[in-house]
Amino acid sequence: MRASGRRTPIAHVAAEAGVSRRCLGKWYARWTAHGENGLLDRSSRPDASPDRTAEEVADLVEALRRQTKYGPVRLAADLERLHGITLSPATVHRVLVRRGLNRSRDLDPPTGEQMREVIRYEHEHAGDLLHVDVKKLGRLPADAYTVWAPKQLAPQNGPVQAPAKSATRTHSALDDHSRLAYTEALDDEKAVTAVAFWHRAVAFFAAHGIAPIRRCLTDNGACYRSTTWADALTVTATKHKRTRPYTPRTNGKPGDARPRVGIRPRLQLRARTPHRTWRCLHVCLYVSW
Repeated sequence: MRASGRRTPIAHVAAEAGVSRRCLGKWYARWTAHGENGLLDRSSRPDASPDRTAEEVADLVEALRRQTKYGPVRLAADLERLHGITLSPATVHRVLVRRGLNRSRDLDPPTGEQMREVIRYEHEHAGDLLHVDVKKLGRLPADAYTVWAPKQLAPQNGPVQAPAKSATRTHSALDDHSRLAYTEALDDEKAVTAVAFWHRAVAFFAAHGIAPIRRCLTDNGACYRSTTWADALTVTATKHKRTRPYTPRTNGKPGDARPRVGIRPRLQLRARTPHRTWRCLHVCLYVSW
């Protein structure tokens, strides 16, 4: 505007502003043609991209991604092997980014469709829904459990990895409204064991004023698909609901409320050579049961 109002050469105004004449000439031409709107920021994307991946090829990449969940490197190899189309992994990655498929966590495992937005829910009354789940926890020796890493650096006569004993199954039941939880550590997750836990859990919630239990949400474990479990829910007049396959996040509330096992880790670095170029991570986990 100074150059237009004072009739000053653009080169002189550019020197005063500390920019090149070419830069100032570009902005002056935009201001002359479009006014104030010509000074707004523009996208650096080119008007045309003749070498951009064709939409047909991008559709093929999307279909393979949804079907296999593979990454760009594997998808590029499959495109060349199955369809004779040569694309670099970087190009495949750009296609996935444009389609919103670059993160596998955003894809539904069974169908490959985009994950729906997580919606938190909470029932209005206690007893409307009871979340039931089983968590397997490995049993470790009461005194210590020693692991050497990496394997090739383990001492010749030092401690070795002790085999873990049988696992403990923690059966948990949690009320969706009050968040009152009931947990037992049992030896297995058979249908008979799960049914016995269910009756004790129902009695526990009834003792705390939560009765009857109208709905029960579980995953698709074998014990929850058995006729024994169905008969137990019939006795308590409870409607059974299951989560979608491969969708553990739907029934994650019992896991969040499950008591933590007391584990006290101790990390110790030990030199394996005189020059301390290699170190071995010595981990001892003390577990109280």
